[in-house]
Amino acid sequence: MTLTLETATDRASYMAALLDLPVSSPLQGWGYGEARRVLGQEPVRYLVRQGGRTVGAVQLMRKSLVPGVSTLYAPRGPVLADRSLLPEFARAVRRVARRTDHFLTIEPPEPLVAGDSPEQEDLAAEQAVIPDRIGPFRRARTEQPEHTILIDTSQEPDTVFAGLHKMARRNVRTAERMGVQAGRDESFEDFWEIFTATNERSSLGAFPRRYYKTLLREADQDGGEAYLLLSRHEGRALAGGFFLGLGDTTAYLYGGSVRDDRPPSEGEKRKDAKAPDAFYWSAITDAHEHGYSRLDLWGIPRLLDEKKHSFGVLRMKLKFGSQRYWFPAYDLALSPLSTPLRTALKVRRSYLNYRSFGTTDDIL
Repeated sequence: MTLTLETATDRASYMAALLDLPVSSPLQGWGYGEARRVLGQEPVRYLVRQGGRTVGAVQLMRKSLVPGVSTLYAPRGPVLADRSLLPEFARAVRRVARRTDHFLTIEPPEPLVAGDSPEQEDLAAEQAVIPDRIGPFRRARTEQPEHTILIDTSQEPDTVFAGLHKMARRNVRTAERMGVQAGRDESFEDFWEIFTATNERSSLGAFPRRYYKTLLREADQDGGEAYLLLSRHEGRALAGGFFLGLGDTTAYLYGGSVRDDRPPSEGEKRKDAKAPDAFYWSAITDAHEHGYSRLDLWGIPRLLDEKKHSFGVLRMKLKFGSQRYWFPAYDLALSPLSTPLRTALKVRRSYLNYRSFGTTDDIL
């Protein structure tokens, strides 16, 4: 039966439809789209209808490249009642796309198992589970991290703790003995100090400050949550993150940690309070307490290689979860210019990576 895309202009009804679907995707929430306006993108929302029933919801970001040339992007979407609807969804998109829209990129929110071990024996074998095509959609490069760790937070914290890497358990206990306090926190300034210091240390880019402030405000409405979680020792925030929650899923989108450079209260050297470990453990317990059954640690390298720029972050995340998953992307051509335009954008992305990190590879 034919699918149609019905423009959604009412925030509450769109969010209600999204929350009623069997798959959760925080980036498809209304507030995320409002924050992307700060970056010059135009969010367009639709209810996916079939035979008078709502069978999905999608938030598309229209990105204008130059006058007369734009692309569409569904961050971790569309959210559909059944993944088998994707080919018909493609036909529905073609009916509503503008003449200036040259291709659509989707990132279906259903995870595909990559592995349950911190070791990766064969990347090609792991990626073999990913279809190259879904109807008219063709495999593409993702915008959000393709490879991630998902933690089952529906379990009791004691059960989760028992399954952590022994180093994580030891460090969490050390943090507790040293009086580290970790949990939800209202201080955007402390988060921002940690986040910017981490990006500067790792030569990573970031969006304008106004984007994060907007996301924190706009996504914390109508059944969605946006919140900060900080880990403090003797009052100072040493690790923290920005989370986006919707339905059964909460995602750790942005964050980092800093060294405690204060002089020690006694002795010649300040002891490591293991604040980052306390932060990750708090993220797990907080997700459980607030009813989320899944915590997305949001990004690890596709190739688990010590040479990767982001390997240090990977090592920390693997202490708290080893269930790895893929979230692949797919492109749908909307005009004859789709292929050359995608090629040009790929070259530009590789150039920017090389200029910043000395390699054409993505960070993750």
